[in-house]
Amino acid sequence: MSLFSPFKLGNISLRNRIAISSMCMYSAKDGVPDDWHLVHLGSRAIGGAGLIFTEATAVSPEGRITRGCTGLWNEQQQSAWSRIVDFLHAQDTVSCIQLAHAGRKASTDLPWLGGCPVPAEEGGWTPLAPSPLAFNHGYSIPIALDEVGIHKVIDDFAAASRRARAAGFNAIEIHAAHGYLFHEFLSPLSNQRVDDYGGSLENRARLLRTVVAAIRNEWPAPLPLIVRLSATDWAPGGWDIDECIQLARWLKDDGVDMIDTSSGLNIATAKTPFAPEYQVPFAARIRRDANIATGAVGMIAPGKQAENIIQRGDADIVLFARESLRDPYFPLRAAAECDADIDVPEQYLRAW
Repeated sequence: MSLFSPFKLGNISLRNRIAISSMCMYSAKDGVPDDWHLVHLGSRAIGGAGLIFTEATAVSPEGRITRGCTGLWNEQQQSAWSRIVDFLHAQDTVSCIQLAHAGRKASTDLPWLGGCPVPAEEGGWTPLAPSPLAFNHGYSIPIALDEVGIHKVIDDFAAASRRARAAGFNAIEIHAAHGYLFHEFLSPLSNQRVDDYGGSLENRARLLRTVVAAIRNEWPAPLPLIVRLSATDWAPGGWDIDECIQLARWLKDDGVDMIDTSSGLNIATAKTPFAPEYQVPFAARIRRDANIATGAVGMIAPGKQAENIIQRGDADIVLFARESLRDPYFPLRAAAECDADIDVPEQYLRAW
């Protein structure tokens, strides 16, 4: 097993174990991806990645992080994604759409404009969350979802899954990490509900598991289904790896094929101990203790370092984000470092 060996995920086969992680571009209009997204994702497919995740794609207008986020709640968005998917598949790259709801972190400005919360009276919208707890100072206090609102979230994810299938995507990832809606429900620090969606781990996991079931009705096995989880809040009394492992066991039983393992970003004051491979031990523990495939991400160098993660059995795939922003063609360099074969586009052969 190596970084450049194939990997079977559901009914698809990845040509290698290099994945491009989800990265928001904040460049869509009314949720519609355009030429920017085609070139951005397409260049990384040409660069040799076996799997490409889209950016966090909202299932509803209120689920966007910013006004520039992509969506999949209407046919215009579906059609635009289909064009991009066709190009990725032509490069022998597996396409995975990340479906998301920003929860209490919704309605912020574009990062290069400061990224501050945008109130409704200035063109923003009111965030939704499990409890009326703002993410940080200056953020709007979200509206706690009632039963009607919860059912709308479930229906929105199911509808987006139907559109993802119609658009031709190979896989779906549910974004349940980084302090967005599902992570907010999972963490006892952001979920203070006293109903069936709060309190015990089983209750806090109920919304995510219900959404998984709703998606599986529209996206049946063996079509690949992935969930991105933050393995810990990095905060005392918060979501932690032990609860995450139990959730991963449940999700496997629910029909999830892989856990994309990240961490943090739910508690604004948390201190994350950034270091090379700092999240890899979480992926390794979930893979071992929950007996489910995992992806490792975060401060991992392509080439030998990533190769070692796969060879040790700490994860099944390795995801890269900023590295691919610096160089969309880094898999070609990594293959050379690992003495591995990789297909180079015919148009580029004279430079290889």
